Amino acid sequence: MRFLGLDVGTKTLGVAISDRTNTIASPLITIHFKEMDFPSVIPKLKEIIKTKEITDLVLGWPKNMDNTEGFAVTRTKEFKKMIETLSLPIHLVDERLSSQEAEKLLISTDVKRIKRKKVVDNVAAAIILDTYLVERRIQNERKSEEK
Repeated sequence: MRFLGLDVGTKTLGVAISDRTNTIASPLITIHFKEMDFPSVIPKLKEIIKTKEITDLVLGWPKNMDNTEGFAVTRTKEFKKMIETLSLPIHLVDERLSSQEAEKLLISTDVKRIKRKKVVDNVAAAIILDTYLVERRIQNERKSEEK
């Protein structure tokens, strides 16, 4: 199993990848596209899925802080419909504040503003993927303890 984390925006898709042991999430790439042109992203995702042997997708689910669903969730639902054509399991992860967390992380490591703008989306995707991987490990540990 190998996971691909996705952080979708209106013009960018942050992409992160897990290592083969599903322990570490690393930023991979930011895919740029015309506003809301999600179909243009699919060929690049197919290429990554094939070359990196991806088995599952982890998609950030951007609820509002009050747990309601706004425009960002509507946009993400539209993107999710597109990636369902890839026929891989899609896991949704609450991504509230992931972009702010990525920005803080980049600032704390002295990444210059110009560079931050280029990598913040794939770092946010790595945070989303890492959240999923940690939750998955905890669930697996609980299952092991129950046996």
